[in-house]
Amino acid sequence: MQPFVYKMLILVSALMSIAFIRVDENWIVEKHNGYNLVFTSADKDQTKDYNKLVEEGIKAARSFFESNYKNPFDIYIHPNRRSLDSTWQNDWKMPEFKSECWMVASGVAERLDMLSPQTWNKEACEHRYADKKKTQQLITHELVHVYHGQLNSSPDFSNTTGIDWFVEGLATYASGQCDSFKLAEVKKAVLDNKVPQYLDDFWTGRLKYGISGSLVMYIDKTYGRATLKRLLPLTKKTEILSVLNITEAVLISDWKIYMQRM
Repeated sequence: MQPFVYKMLILVSALMSIAFIRVDENWIVEKHNGYNLVFTSADKDQTKDYNKLVEEGIKAARSFFESNYKNPFDIYIHPNRRSLDSTWQNDWKMPEFKSECWMVASGVAERLDMLSPQTWNKEACEHRYADKKKTQQLITHELVHVYHGQLNSSPDFSNTTGIDWFVEGLATYASGQCDSFKLAEVKKAVLDNKVPQYLDDFWTGRLKYGISGSLVMYIDKTYGRATLKRLLPLTKKTEILSVLNITEAVLISDWKIYMQRM
């Protein structure tokens, strides 16, 4: 955001607890403590509900990590999938990219981009805005990515090696998405010997959220929250294994035993 806009936000927020500022003919910025909600007129009547979801997600992330976000960030509510895809095409340098219907949000250090929840029934699959619990968990998931990105050496996770399972597993676990249903599925897969043999394959397949999330849960329960937090700045699988002082094979083996005993 340009310096001029920041000055305007500061000026108006001194007069109002919440500031509304038109950045251009499409986007409106609503300033809050620690974040800006950026939306179009299509969502102006939904911002109260969106802010409740965001603030609950921020609260959950703060509680999990026992600290605040390092920097303020922006949350963009895209009015349609075309708008969301355009942002991802630019950010990911993939001009031909077209998102799958289940893709509704992404979070990195400086911003969270999300398809307008009120359009999910029409423009998305697997997500229903009316399912408030899952909606809250999804938004919290992305806010965990924002928190993680602000501490990681690669703020958008683009310059990382072999840690997809950790990035996504952390967000799944910390957001509460690693629920009893997912854990039961993973336990069965472990008992049936149908889980990946290597960490690089954990973030693949139908059970990738549960498998990755349960591994991060295992690390948290075994090594403690302080050690888990030490992993946040790391960008390589080898670095994570070094901090844990364990080999990849033994980590996976110990995780399997943990899951079998659940």
